[in-house]
Amino acid sequence: MVSQVISWIPQLLSGARITILLTVSSVTMGLFLSIFLALGKMSKKKILSGICNAYIFFFRGTPLLMQLYFIYFGLPQISMALTINNRFLAAFLAFSLNSAAYCSEIIRAAIQSIDKGQFEASKVLGFTKAQTMGLVIFPQSIRRLIPPVANEFIMVLKDASLVSIIALADLTKVTRSISSSTGTALVYIPAMILYLIMTAFFEFFFHRTEERFSRYE
Repeated sequence: MVSQVISWIPQLLSGARITILLTVSSVTMGLFLSIFLALGKMSKKKILSGICNAYIFFFRGTPLLMQLYFIYFGLPQISMALTINNRFLAAFLAFSLNSAAYCSEIIRAAIQSIDKGQFEASKVLGFTKAQTMGLVIFPQSIRRLIPPVANEFIMVLKDASLVSIIALADLTKVTRSISSSTGTALVYIPAMILYLIMTAFFEFFFHRTEERFSRYE
């Protein structure tokens, strides 16, 4: 048994690397896109606000698995030019677009939690809207963003197992392959332990980050 587990470790670690890479890259891109979505939703321009609202409603209201299926299998049926042959790229696109919708609501809530007096004071000082957001509002919002962003990150880390459906060799796909080839389900034990280790590591990372920002309040 021990020798079996040792023989599985290299493959499981390779799958874990894909899982972590997909999670970090897609949440990072999602956060970047979510800033524009949040500001667009809060915009007084009805068309812009409506588009952002529709985007957020769609990606929050439909299953991530269906979004992944559509991007990988559905787009080529609309046009061959839309075919994404790279499984990681397809997964990255689906997870990024989905994460952007969830993170946009997190950012919007953080921005709106800042006292309106901060906006008025910035206006009196002659700051533009961009300067107000970049120099006053966003810096104060960071600590409030960390806990919900950490939750989103952990959710994506676990949801990354969905990519095994398109045969991307993440931790779940590798585990299923080993189980099929060896005829044993015991491989799921070290796989779950790896998931727990990854989750614990990132929870610790976000906790320490939140503590660091708390010192400056």
